[in-house]
Amino acid sequence: MKKFVSLLLALLMIASLAACGKKANDDKKSSDSKTLVMGTSADYAPFEFMYKGEDGTMQYGGIDVSVGQYIADSMGKELKVENMSFEYLLPSLVKGDFDIVIAAMEADGDRLKSADFSDPYYTDMPPAILVKASDAASYKTLADFAGKSVAAQTGTTKLDIVNDQLTGANAVPLALVTDMVNELVNGKVDAIVVDGAVAKQYAETNKDLVIADASSELGTAQPYCVAVAKGDPKGLLPAINAAIAKMNEENKLESFISAADALKDVWQEVTPENPS
Repeated sequence: MKKFVSLLLALLMIASLAACGKKANDDKKSSDSKTLVMGTSADYAPFEFMYKGEDGTMQYGGIDVSVGQYIADSMGKELKVENMSFEYLLPSLVKGDFDIVIAAMEADGDRLKSADFSDPYYTDMPPAILVKASDAASYKTLADFAGKSVAAQTGTTKLDIVNDQLTGANAVPLALVTDMVNELVNGKVDAIVVDGAVAKQYAETNKDLVIADASSELGTAQPYCVAVAKGDPKGLLPAINAAIAKMNEENKLESFISAADALKDVWQEVTPENPS
């Protein structure tokens, strides 16, 4: 009996070592890959969006896509962009569907439980509240949103803002920013909360929308970072941080912002389920 138990323990140890070896090889294979897979939610212009290129094909553009391309180039890899709803990005990163996530994402407390983050690469304008221009006079302070329906993207810190700072407002979580804007335009919600640059983009391209004066009470913006799987099993963070440092030294963000702005008239309102 003792010999049988000893043999069983030996076999289990061999199997465990083999599994560890396979995982190490898989992680090494991923880090040695010639492709860097970036997860994003391409409904958040000017940071990530889709647009129709000159050849008629749908392409990814935006500040974050340019950041991802710069990082991939610095690592000698080809960038591959995968699009899905924001709330599923980190779970998919945990599963290994992506190498990185770049999606105007702050490294807040809850996210740090499931992912590790790079050094900051950009700090946006403070968050803002978009309302209909015809209703702007009604929203001078955050207290004016009591009893109003305010949408924010599911899984974001903007939804936290609605719940924590807009006392008495009815939070409406929606998966896509494009859906939020449509709900606002069609009178289904009274306001939406988004990042400052996103609010500015929509206000500039839609004369019926404006940034509410109450936005000044929301506070400062948190910097955006690149997410990798918890523990950085593919060993990507050192190269990512080196690329971000060089990118900032070269002041590349200005050109990335300009490139995104140049496409604001052609970006498409598409969804992850219907990307074309």
